[in-house]
Amino acid sequence: SAPPPLPEEDCMKLNPSFLGIALSSLLAIDLWASKRLGVCAGEGSAWGSARPLMKVSGHGIPWLLGTFYGLCQSDSSAAREVLLNLLFALLLDLVLVAVVKGLVKRRRPTHNKMDMFVTISVDKYSFPSGHATRAALVCRFFLHHLVLAVPLRVLLVLWALVVGVSRVMLGRHNVTDVLFGLLLGYALYSVVESCWLSPLSAPALFALW
Repeated sequence: SAPPPLPEEDCMKLNPSFLGIALSSLLAIDLWASKRLGVCAGEGSAWGSARPLMKVSGHGIPWLLGTFYGLCQSDSSAAREVLLNLLFALLLDLVLVAVVKGLVKRRRPTHNKMDMFVTISVDKYSFPSGHATRAALVCRFFLHHLVLAVPLRVLLVLWALVVGVSRVMLGRHNVTDVLFGLLLGYALYSVVESCWLSPLSAPALFALW
């Protein structure tokens, strides 16, 4: 008599699809590269002494507090409009990253050391990198709304890229977390532009200042 057919899940394991093989390979490469690049993941790592410096740049709390302070101190209507929209962009970034992290629930790399400055519940998850998202968003925002000389524009782009790379070097994120974060932050600026707050579209907000 013919043997009974294999369960569907066993068939999937014995005959994986090309897409499944490709995704598994990419995941393996991602994990391998992330671990190799995590040279600041701990004090005993190859570049462990640079760890305290890399932990600061790109954190959401200083950006929010600095933007809010500038908004309160500004005496120019044009500056207030730009700062209010930057504050809106930063808050939108925090909410969106938290939602995606909560949905994907990808654990942080095994070599990560959880010594972050300020954390919330979703910070135990890795995808996407909030620092990378914020860096790309702020970079694109400043490039469009600040008059900067070419060297400063180049430095701004380099800063955003360095923030992304530092997340992998610290062991906080995998490479794909950072790449998706940069893309998400770049796209998020377009949302901010389409919802731009002005004295005409949001008079109540501008009345506060």
